[in-house]
Amino acid sequence: MRATIIALFALALPALAAVPAAAQGQPVPPRPDVKPDPLAPDAPVREPVIPGGINTEVPPRVIKDDKGILTFQLENDLFTGTDRHYTNGVRLSYLSAENAVPDWVENAARPLPFFADEGNLRVSYALGQTMFTPEDITVAGPQPDERPWAGFTWGTIGLTNDAGSRLDNLELILGIVGPASQADDTQEFVHDLIDTTDPNGWDNQLHNEPIVNLSYKRTWRGWVESEALGLEVDAAPYVGGALGNAFTHGNVGLTLRFGDDLPADYGPPRIRPTLPGSDFFVPQQDFGWYVFAGVDGRLVARNIFLDGNTFRDSASVEKNVVVGELQAGVAVTIGEVRLAYTHVVRSREYEGQDDLDRFGALSVSLRF
Repeated sequence: MRATIIALFALALPALAAVPAAAQGQPVPPRPDVKPDPLAPDAPVREPVIPGGINTEVPPRVIKDDKGILTFQLENDLFTGTDRHYTNGVRLSYLSAENAVPDWVENAARPLPFFADEGNLRVSYALGQTMFTPEDITVAGPQPDERPWAGFTWGTIGLTNDAGSRLDNLELILGIVGPASQADDTQEFVHDLIDTTDPNGWDNQLHNEPIVNLSYKRTWRGWVESEALGLEVDAAPYVGGALGNAFTHGNVGLTLRFGDDLPADYGPPRIRPTLPGSDFFVPQQDFGWYVFAGVDGRLVARNIFLDGNTFRDSASVEKNVVVGELQAGVAVTIGEVRLAYTHVVRSREYEGQDDLDRFGALSVSLRF
């Protein structure tokens, strides 16, 4: 996937060059009915927090964020030197400005308990493709004890509600699994382009099947301030799940972050079925950074990429009901751009799997 990596950095560099050194506009006065953000440049001084104490009451921002966010993500095992199982995922998404949501969408969302009135709504749209292969991609025939060949091309529409100390996300995923996803053509084209091993077994992939999936997550955010180092530590637990013919599972996990300008986001985004992170980020200063580590546990009732097709016989393996995941990485915000890399280690997902899976996740986000 070297060509994909090169294309990714070609996308990021022009955006970085266009970032202004500092904002030149006059400050916008705060609304009287909203608490000031303690991290805003012109905000009044916040009451000191006892070092090592946890502050979970993160107030909403004062000024409405009127910028949308474009994000490109690449997840690939090329970063770890393998070519198997979850071998590639790409996602291109757009997240609207705060409260730039159609009236009918907001009217439908507000009665829901996880889209409370005090939050700022955003709507998101995304397109993506993921692909899965057996351990040995050179084998042309069926491999009954190995993970099935499968491709998935999809689109999503979602709602995000940022209430300051928590983030709620509800997303509808529509797509197609099987030859119609064109994942086989994608992998064959890229492997020819970079002159690497031919994937020979796509004739054995899952059959065509339309996908309808619903996912939800809630993330809580609080931080611990360190006066000694002048940096922040953030602990963000989350819960969520998915329901549909592609994925049905429940998630729970925790992400820890250490750095500067943590309130800008909830961690970098990831491709489903992993839950943590956020497409949006709202920088409080011209430059921010953090390192992070997290753990995720997933209780799996259905995974079409292991269980096989829903309505007809297909290749399948016996899945593991409990799947764990460890991740660590770094994120940097420079003006209106966020760059992030995540290294992921995933536990064995099916009976007979020889080793843990490892892959990298790269994302570039631009506010405009």
